Amino acid sequence: MDKKRIVASVVVFLILAVLLYLQYRHWQSFDWGTFWSQTRRVNKLRIFYGVALIYFAYVLRAVRWKIFLKPVRPKVSIIELVSPTIVGFTGLALLGRAGEFIRPYLIARRTDLPFSSQLAVWAVERIFDFGAFALLLAVAVFREGGMLSIPEPGQFYRGLKFGVFLLNLLVAIVAVVAVAVNRHGEAIASWIEQRIAHMPRNLGQKVAAEVRKFGTGLNTIHGPVSLLWAALTSLGMWYVIALAYKAVTHSYDVPALEIPILQILILMGASMAGSLLQLPGVGGGSQLAVIAMLSGPFHAPTEIAASCGIMLWLVTFAAVIPLGLVLAHHERLSLRKLSKESHQAEESEISGPWV
Repeated sequence: MDKKRIVASVVVFLILAVLLYLQYRHWQSFDWGTFWSQTRRVNKLRIFYGVALIYFAYVLRAVRWKIFLKPVRPKVSIIELVSPTIVGFTGLALLGRAGEFIRPYLIARRTDLPFSSQLAVWAVERIFDFGAFALLLAVAVFREGGMLSIPEPGQFYRGLKFGVFLLNLLVAIVAVVAVAVNRHGEAIASWIEQRIAHMPRNLGQKVAAEVRKFGTGLNTIHGPVSLLWAALTSLGMWYVIALAYKAVTHSYDVPALEIPILQILILMGASMAGSLLQLPGVGGGSQLAVIAMLSGPFHAPTEIAASCGIMLWLVTFAAVIPLGLVLAHHERLSLRKLSKESHQAEESEISGPWV
């Protein structure tokens, strides 16, 4: 682990420690007996159903990647992409951001394509994820049955509406930028490179390389039909993840956690926001954000909120680890080695010439 990652991990740890301490002070009367009792009483079948849904979501990710690969590798099968997807997310769960490039790196090796092309696909995939979830979240906030149905949401609901509006505005801006890069990518990259050429550490070159990489990724969308299928797959995948969240919350058989699917999407938004502060293999931010949401706007008892927050993290984020490690062992793959190789390849793509 290099110095930057060590510093980042230390900063995240300190922030999470402060947040945990504040939660502890707020929960002076926390009953550990109730916590363990509620955790043991969960409906195990619903938990396994939630895990199955999460694995199905990984299959949908592989389906979407196949759509992106159609122009260059039309014969690649979904099965060939499932294993790199599972191993890649296992690396992300265990190594944190250090494992984020494992998936595109493995797919590039598996399909005999340049790593730069799969990094481009990975960048475009993030936009589809961002856009699909923002759209579903907007439906959850502004439609009856979503946040409108929560009794007396007050200031929280007004702030959430504004936040979701800004999120969807950002999605619209990104879409406009994507169209511009798709049509004039090289001209935009050259303009950026010239304008900030004086910045230190070759910043202009790095930003221009990212623009070019993004433009290459957009070329994988080879027409309106491909765009439609990628969008529908993205929406379907996030809806499946929402069903997994619902399976976990309903497994407690507690009225406060009988959350309808539209409100589940709001809970997912809190989890995603909290995931910006994660420690490798431990998490932290996601669980704290979900627990705060459940014990706050959803009025769940603190012990149940804490148990459910941890269970959601285990099902939706950590459940991939056992199968991922089995696949990695079967294919003789080292996650740490893959992480190092993928980051080295990514750095060489930025510093090297763009073709």
